[in-house]
Amino acid sequence: MAKTRMALELGMGTSLRKGDYTRAAVRAVEDALWRNSVSFAEAFGFEKSDMLIDIQIGVQKPDEVDVTEVKKTLPYGRGTVQVSEGGLDIPKPDGSGITILANAAIIISFDMERKAAVA
Repeated sequence: MAKTRMALELGMGTSLRKGDYTRAAVRAVEDALWRNSVSFAEAFGFEKSDMLIDIQIGVQKPDEVDVTEVKKTLPYGRGTVQVSEGGLDIPKPDGSGITILANAAIIISFDMERKAAVA
């Protein structure tokens, strides 16, 4: 496979009250996706479903992110999700919990070799 990177999208998400790492991660992916309108699939003769999407999430507690829920955020394409330590946990001033900040990087690629072989 000639996986060729075409775009990098970045986003940030939070869980302000509930301390939910998955919700913060989903919001980070939504933030990255909703800022952009990637329309180059058609320019190269691909369908949107041909997108190979690699999502990288950074949060303080990676094991508390449900990657299945994060992957559901993608409107199309074939996605993978990797969660690593990053982001921020910000203590609330009254000691009642934390505000979670998650960062997302979304890399969009296509299998350019496969398409060239079809042509």
